[in-house]
Amino acid sequence: MTDAQWKRLSALIEAVHLRGKTEHHDLRRTIAAIIWRHRNGAPWRAIPAELGPCWTAAQTFNRWGHLWVWERLLELAQRRGIALGMALSDGTTIRAHQKTADGARKGGRKRSGMRARRLAARAAASGPRLA
Repeated sequence: MTDAQWKRLSALIEAVHLRGKTEHHDLRRTIAAIIWRHRNGAPWRAIPAELGPCWTAAQTFNRWGHLWVWERLLELAQRRGIALGMALSDGTTIRAHQKTADGARKGGRKRSGMRARRLAARAAASGPRLA
């Protein structure tokens, strides 16, 4: 994150951030870790060491989510006409049922390898086609 980007973002954060018992030691580094994690789609533990401890970024992201800081930050940026250029999601994974992977329809015949072998053997046994 460049200094100009951080300057714009820090002004927005100051406007919407609720003060807690303790302040962040390096909020810029923590925000950079959160942005890195969401850009790469990586787990929290994959955050590079130079961006600080992974638990700090995860804890900040979760706390700010519960306190609606991210929503207020986005609303304020939209009101001021600032494009943040990032998207944060909740990290929800939607899993499909294991039976959806095979694509077989209900009531339809399942194709097996044995049927394919039989058809291949029948085609090989039959003579050449005349055009």
